[in-house]
Amino acid sequence: MPGVTAKLHQFLRGTSDSAGPGLLPAAATLDRPEGARRYLVAAPPASTGGKRGLVVVLHGAGASAEQVLGQAFPPSPLSLWLEIAAREQLVVIAPDAGKGGWSDCFAPEARVAKKHDVAFIGALIEHAVGHLDVDPARVYLIGVSRGGWMAYAVATALPHKLAAFSVVLAGMPPPGRGKEPGMPLPALIFGCTADPLIYYHGGKPWYALGFAEPVRGIEASVHAWRELAGLPDTPDIVHLPKSDPQARTSVTRYIWGRQADGLQVGLYRIDGAGHAEPSRLKRYPGFINWLTGLQNADLEVAEAAWEFFRTKRRHTVGSILNASATGVADSSMAT
Repeated sequence: MPGVTAKLHQFLRGTSDSAGPGLLPAAATLDRPEGARRYLVAAPPASTGGKRGLVVVLHGAGASAEQVLGQAFPPSPLSLWLEIAAREQLVVIAPDAGKGGWSDCFAPEARVAKKHDVAFIGALIEHAVGHLDVDPARVYLIGVSRGGWMAYAVATALPHKLAAFSVVLAGMPPPGRGKEPGMPLPALIFGCTADPLIYYHGGKPWYALGFAEPVRGIEASVHAWRELAGLPDTPDIVHLPKSDPQARTSVTRYIWGRQADGLQVGLYRIDGAGHAEPSRLKRYPGFINWLTGLQNADLEVAEAAWEFFRTKRRHTVGSILNASATGVADSSMAT
């Protein structure tokens, strides 16, 4: 019974299809004060004569660099970055959090002093610029779940090293709980309204007891970066077509800022979906969906992030603020 077999396979194993050839990641280490740190790196085999962009991919809690790049079960939808990198001639690096997980935006100073993950990621960026022909103006960062908390920490502490960043399924710390960002950056955030682990509207699940921190809501996190950038209140709104008319999830994209190569803040609001990165090609096993909620199939999270990243370049603080001011003025004139 082929149909029964396919359903059982989906329930136990999920699916991991490809849209094209991808780069093969290799294991590497970088010496840090806390010891040798592991990461995976994938780079095109030869330079095409120009500098290459870099995408740093941060895995979630209980996962690994191997899992987020599709080398361990269950393959993450973010593993599609290996195919995007082959197509677009990018370098991809996935650091490994190691024992105890990330020292993220919720980490106390004592923990950071022992394991400074922001500094680790900063050193990886510098290493890639110095040894992998990476353009320092084209460095992008994306993290999922607790890796998203790590991405907030890096974007807040090292904005001068990034052209743009993206967070999937993670809200910022509430005001007063962590360091607030001080420099605007292009930011793209994905949030699912039925996420049972990191609530879309903030707070924390009752069943987490003392084992989790309350978080800022997804839309409030977007607002923090939009307000810092001085972008207008009214976004461009696109309702994505549904891949399955019977599906119980849907996606709406909001973009503040009109210049694709300038300062923008974006939100993908995924209604009805749970704690799972949206993807058509990389589908989590059914038994995982029982725990995390539905997985949307109307977009590829990595492709959506690359569409946002691809024209962004690192700017000085002054040029970003000037661009923001111009955007606000243009918006005022338009109204």
